[in-house]
Amino acid sequence: MLTEGVAAKPPRARPPSADTALLGIYEISKILTAPARLEQTLGNVVAVLSSFLDMKLGMITILDQHGNPEIVATSGWTSRDGGKPLDTLPAKVIDRLVATAMPVIVEDVSRDPLFATAAGTITRAVGAKVSFLAVAIKSDSRVVGTLSINRTSEDWISYAFDADLRLLTMIANLIGQTVKLHRMFSADRQRLLNECSTLEKALVSCMPKEIRGERPDVAGIIGESPAIMEVLDTIAIVAKSNSTVLLRGESGTGKELFARAVHDLSRRSAKPFVKLNCAALPESVLESELFGHERGAFTGAVAQRAGRFELANGGTLLLDEIGEISPAFQAKLLRVLQEGEFERVGGSKTLKVNVRFVFATNKNLEEAVDKGEFRADLYYRISVVPVFLPPLRERPGDVSLLARNFIETFNSENDQKHELSASAIETLQRCYFPGNVRELENCVRRTATLARDETIVDHDFACASGKCLSALLWTSSASGAYPHAHPEPAGMRAPAPPEEIVSASRGAAASAPTFDKEASSRLGAAGEEEGDGFASSRKMIDRERLIEGMEKAAWVQAKAARLLGLSLRQVNYALKKYNIEIKRI
Repeated sequence: MLTEGVAAKPPRARPPSADTALLGIYEISKILTAPARLEQTLGNVVAVLSSFLDMKLGMITILDQHGNPEIVATSGWTSRDGGKPLDTLPAKVIDRLVATAMPVIVEDVSRDPLFATAAGTITRAVGAKVSFLAVAIKSDSRVVGTLSINRTSEDWISYAFDADLRLLTMIANLIGQTVKLHRMFSADRQRLLNECSTLEKALVSCMPKEIRGERPDVAGIIGESPAIMEVLDTIAIVAKSNSTVLLRGESGTGKELFARAVHDLSRRSAKPFVKLNCAALPESVLESELFGHERGAFTGAVAQRAGRFELANGGTLLLDEIGEISPAFQAKLLRVLQEGEFERVGGSKTLKVNVRFVFATNKNLEEAVDKGEFRADLYYRISVVPVFLPPLRERPGDVSLLARNFIETFNSENDQKHELSASAIETLQRCYFPGNVRELENCVRRTATLARDETIVDHDFACASGKCLSALLWTSSASGAYPHAHPEPAGMRAPAPPEEIVSASRGAAASAPTFDKEASSRLGAAGEEEGDGFASSRKMIDRERLIEGMEKAAWVQAKAARLLGLSLRQVNYALKKYNIEIKRI
């Protein structure tokens, strides 16, 4: 019992007994060997350690390869001012532990220069007169972290530090081995992941692009518009089979390029790709070209000759302009498509071939069948997988890509350095191009040939000076490439040309030769008779009707175009012309 007037001495820290230390090491070893994340394991270790040692704050710090704290696990930390536990461990202390690997003992952190920057934080978080003990955590003689505790006491027994340091050193050795194993496992795991990723990439690179889900590269086809992307996706799917393909589209849309794409993306890509324009040859010559002929079959047949069917055996045969062949030849072609058999002209031996057929036409075959100009049985035979190629006016975003590609090709062929300005691209995007990509290429080449400067601007084009005669080809309906049986949406019909370009075409027609004037008048007369021709296309939709249609369509341009019977491009042009602001509903 304490006597009155005598100050009570604070309790002295007692070193842990041997049994207590052994029990603590046992419990910590169980935690270190349990499967868990390193952060969780270290947190559990410092929590158990606090129950065996008389301490206010315990901390385990694991350093990365650059010596910076990577993992910090604490027990007993409470922050009153938003501080962090690591604020109680100065960098100078960590540096000394890493450099010397010797324990650090400080009886009062408020008086030690090592803790000059951290003493205030420690006092607020732990209390007054705080002592500090720390040992290095080593792995293969390299310091990988620190283990430290903080205590508050007025009086210390010297051997208490020695006992605590022995226990902390043993625990630090166990932690060091655990950190080493975790890092080894982490390195092996990362190595295996890298090897797996490398093998996956190698395997994927060996797979065809269509199997990888990527859009395959198609030589010669340039464009990023949704319309052209849809066709490329269809081609990639169709190419996997041997089904007959019918490419339909206006002249100049690139049917031959897409036919080549069908062949290149198919399993027949290593075999021949043979093409023939059926409209370029008379029937007698066409038969010899396709079927071949024997020696002496006709005048001039001095030797046996293999036809296109034989040359394409195992590969792909493109028959362009299939809608132009005569009814008599249609019957001969039908047998080859049905049986895969034919005889050479003048021969009697039946030949059998394995050919993948691709047909192309810009003709309205449904109308031709209805008029009796094209056999219905042949139509059903060739129209297995019809693919409609979009005209250039439906892919205005591709105009700049195509134009720049054409100018680069022109420069390469002619050793020039022409380039298209922004105004030139804008002029091209406003054009109608009834000849599609072919006309665009000719327009770019013609302009580049006549350009006086390396930079091509808007007034370098023929349409700027009223000398473009393509306006004479503008009509209110597209060519017969699309069947009447499937009415085209407003966006797929050939819209009327912009008013100012029509005006320019009038000047061109006035300065053109007499036969051009007559052709222009005939086109105009035909338009007046049909009520939807060239003459009627000159009439610009009025502002009030345009606004009324946009309001009915909730200001959706595509819907307004269908309601007004116009194309999306016409509606967009009229909105810009009248300076009508689009309302957002």
